[in-house]
Amino acid sequence: MNKRDFYPEKKAGMLMRLFWKAAGADKYILERSTYGDQIKYLCLGGIILATGLMAGLAGGYAFYTIFEPRGNAIDSFQTVKDIKGMYDEIHMPTLFKAIIFGIIWGLIIFNIDRFIVTSTGKGDGTEDITRKELRGALPRIIMGAIIALTISKPVEIRMFKTEIDVKLHEKQIEQEQIYKAGVDSVFNSEIKKKESTIDKRLIRISQLEAISDELKGHIAYETGHGDCKSKCLEYKNQLASNEAQIASLKADPEYIKVKQDLDTLEIRRKEKLADAGKVASGLDGLLERIKIGHEISGWVISLFITLLFMAIELTPIFFKLMLIKSPYDYMEENIKELIKAENGIEIKSNYYQDKEGHERDLVIHHQVLMLLKEKIQIMEAQSQLSEEALKSWKEKRKDEVRQNPGDYINEEKTR
Repeated sequence: MNKRDFYPEKKAGMLMRLFWKAAGADKYILERSTYGDQIKYLCLGGIILATGLMAGLAGGYAFYTIFEPRGNAIDSFQTVKDIKGMYDEIHMPTLFKAIIFGIIWGLIIFNIDRFIVTSTGKGDGTEDITRKELRGALPRIIMGAIIALTISKPVEIRMFKTEIDVKLHEKQIEQEQIYKAGVDSVFNSEIKKKESTIDKRLIRISQLEAISDELKGHIAYETGHGDCKSKCLEYKNQLASNEAQIASLKADPEYIKVKQDLDTLEIRRKEKLADAGKVASGLDGLLERIKIGHEISGWVISLFITLLFMAIELTPIFFKLMLIKSPYDYMEENIKELIKAENGIEIKSNYYQDKEGHERDLVIHHQVLMLLKEKIQIMEAQSQLSEEALKSWKEKRKDEVRQNPGDYINEEKTR
């Protein structure tokens, strides 16, 4: 290509080429195109790269929020400062995994975005976005909206993290109290059922223990005000008899079994109550944070953040539909035509109608047809040569048979 004097070509820098590559633009054509075209695709690639970066950060944060260890929000945290310190503590193994996931997720979204933008045509080459263009771009718009939604929610909960942490702390305390009340309700019901089977014994033991306590008081009084004489000895005899009755009641097999069951229930209740903190700390997932974020911000702010990311995500699609045809587009079409011509591909636009009445292009592959014709001619020539060879062989064999008919007959018999 000859060097231009009216518009000298300029080599693009590495950063600009990176943005062009992200936008799916042809570096060879852009370096020979106008500065306006170069800037258009620079901006387009920048948006796609920025979207991939934001997706990586949002995905990494979401992964960390889902898989970070859950901490009890109640134990030894009495002030807002303590609560903030608890939530700000970083778990390094989870952080390392979240970084890897964020990079992978960012690359996935980047490639999806790049595919969506590069597969979106330039419409009719005017600034107007027609209904037909919108209909054709609708699947890409839906995909872009879904991607924007997945990016916006983790970013939203990070924006309101401080407020969410405080609200989450309150919910965890409330959840722990509800859990404890539920545990007490279940076990108290079981304990009452067990105690009902030995109610009479428990009442009698309680009465006897009260009498024993009274007698012990009398004995202590008598001993403190003189020697333990006849009255004191009488109290001791009554106490011994009372304790014997208590021991007899407690030695009953049914009573012992029920008491063992009650002790087991009490141990289980303490174990369940000890798990209250773990249960409450489990109320710290991504879904709960999103719900609290919506409560704090309200639907207006939440919708605004989502629409903001949708605007960023869908801008490249609408941008391409609004592009006016420029030298880059014509040069790209010219190169495509040259490549088709070089490979012997001819396209006749709107050449025929299909069964549904839609106009279709006729694609003629001349290079394929040429190779096919050559192959057919070669095979026809080989067929003709085979026929000539068979004729010559037949004539030769006839001469041999005429000269020696007996040898031919003997040859046929030995087969």
